[in-house]
Amino acid sequence: MNNPIRLSNAKFIYLFFGAWLLWLYLAPAKITELMDYALFSLLGIIGAIFANATGAGGGVVFIPMFKELGFTDTQSVATSFAIQCFGMTAGAITWWHHYQTEKTDLRLWQGFKRIIVITSIAAIVGIGAVQGFGIASPSSLHHSFSWFSLILGCAIILTVYAIKPKRERSQIQWFDWLALSVIGLSGGAITAWLSVGVGELLAVYLILRRFDISLAVSAAVIVSAITIWTGIWHYTVVNFQVYWQVVLFAGPGAIIGGILAKTLVTHLSATKLKLFFAFWLVVIGLVGLEL
Repeated sequence: MNNPIRLSNAKFIYLFFGAWLLWLYLAPAKITELMDYALFSLLGIIGAIFANATGAGGGVVFIPMFKELGFTDTQSVATSFAIQCFGMTAGAITWWHHYQTEKTDLRLWQGFKRIIVITSIAAIVGIGAVQGFGIASPSSLHHSFSWFSLILGCAIILTVYAIKPKRERSQIQWFDWLALSVIGLSGGAITAWLSVGVGELLAVYLILRRFDISLAVSAAVIVSAITIWTGIWHYTVVNFQVYWQVVLFAGPGAIIGGILAKTLVTHLSATKLKLFFAFWLVVIGLVGLEL
C-alpha cells in the first residue's frame, strides 16, 4: 500500500521541479550563461544543512562567500535572504513534521509552540522596525558579521566546557518569556542587517537554559524561517537587490540541505553538535577580522 506522506512529498517535488524548469526557461539570459552558476547548488546544500542542523541562518555560510565574490553589502544580504526562503522553509517544515509525529506527547517539548510564537512575534517587530524606518547597521556588514560570529562561537564553546550537564529542562519560567521577547526583537534587527541573528541567539539561549537540544535547533529554524519570510519583501519589492542567477541554483540546493539536516542532528550528540556549530563561527569570525 502506498504511503500517503511519501506520495504527497513526491507531488511537491515534481511541482517544484516543474516550476524551477519554467523559471529557468523564462529567465532573461541564455541557458549556457546561467549554467555558469550551477555550482551554487552545492553552496545552497551546504549552507542549508549547516543552518538547519544548528539553528543558525544560512547566512553564516553565504555571507562570507558572497564577500569573496565581490557582492555589495546589500546584494549579499538580499541574496542570502532569498536563498534562505528556500532552505529555512524546507528545514522548518521538516522539523515541524518531526515534532508532530514524534514529540507532541513528550514533556520536554511541551513549550515548543509557545517558544516559537513569542519569539517570532518579537522578531517580526524587530525586523519590521529596522526595515520600515531604515535604521542602518552600526557597522559595515563584514565587520559586524565577523564580530557576531566570533563572539557567538566563543559563547557556545563556553557552554560546552564551563557548564556542568544537568537534567534537561521542560518548564518555561516568567523570565524566559522576557528573554525570548528580547531575543526576538534584537535578533530580528540583527537579521535585517546580517541575514542571520535571531535563530542563533534563540538556539544558544535554549541550550544555556538546558532545554532539549533538538527542541532548541528546531525552534530556532522555524523562527528563522518566519523572520526571513517577513523580511524578504524589502529586497523583492522595496529594494530589489537579489542576485537572482545565484538564487536560481542555490535555492533548490538549499531545499535539499534543509530536508537532510535533521538526519545530521539525530546522529550527532548534543556536545558534538554545539562544538561543530561553534568551530565554524569562530573560524569565519577570525578569518573575517584577519586576526
